[in-house]
Amino acid sequence: MIGVIAALVVLAAPCYQPPVSSPVTDPFRAPACSYCPGNRGLEYQPPSGSPVVAAYPGVVRFSGTVAEVRYLVVAQADGRTATYGRLATTVIAEGATVVAGQVIATTTVRFFFGLRQGDRYVDPSPFLGVVRYRPRLVPIDGSAPRRAPPPMIACALRPLVAGPMGR
Repeated sequence: MIGVIAALVVLAAPCYQPPVSSPVTDPFRAPACSYCPGNRGLEYQPPSGSPVVAAYPGVVRFSGTVAEVRYLVVAQADGRTATYGRLATTVIAEGATVVAGQVIATTTVRFFFGLRQGDRYVDPSPFLGVVRYRPRLVPIDGSAPRRAPPPMIACALRPLVAGPMGR
């Protein structure tokens, strides 16, 4: 019974930073099989040359082109693997350690962000935080307003599911 209750516990785990400042134009669609059609990540249409930031800390495992498309793959500290694709340039080399929010590349007019748990593609959406701007009062008497506080990343709550290691 305790194991069932533990599997239902919801925690506010650290979330991923959005890799680009652009809305998703094509969401994740899980394929029915390994070779079946689907969208194995999130598609964006940012302005060309937009900065791409590391969503989560990790180590760059691949930086190069596949079928003339530039990719960057990061083995993340949480055990997942992030794929950043359709890149114009990369500014970090294979083997380098990245921190969340660090600029790692620039985009073309299309950008792909995928996430794998082992060999299985997972929807990155629940892991991405949302940029929130804190409300503030603005003076109406003509005096200069105070500087706005920095935006914050709001994380979604995710269930904690016991895995093979009991955590």
